[in-house]
Amino acid sequence: MASGDARAPADARQRIDKWLWYARFMRSRGLAAELAASGKLRINGDHCSKAAQLVKPGDVLTFPQGSRIRVIRVEATGVRRGPAVEAATLYTDLDPAADTPPKTQADHTPGERPQGSGRPTKRERREIDMLRRNGS
Repeated sequence: MASGDARAPADARQRIDKWLWYARFMRSRGLAAELAASGKLRINGDHCSKAAQLVKPGDVLTFPQGSRIRVIRVEATGVRRGPAVEAATLYTDLDPAADTPPKTQADHTPGERPQGSGRPTKRERREIDMLRRNGS
């Protein structure tokens, strides 16, 4: 194993909570354990019910992350939580939605607010008011 390499031997198995944390899908190992125990995580199509469930290279994980569903193939197990570039070598993203660029502020129509964007600005408030007056 080369110095700085975050990959374990190809035949190694690893706890799912640890792997999710090493691969930087979760901010803490505790959050990864909660996800595993919640039953919202699937390993090769089967529900995972415990954080100690083992994963190996070739396993496919399906889990919610934010507002999207992630579909990930495990490529390797990790030996440490390294930088994001290192973590990206641990998996392959199988989600076709990941290829589409996220919606930007310029892409929205007046009166439509992206979720989590906060309060409307004065300009947006005026646009919303105009739409409501014209629509009624």
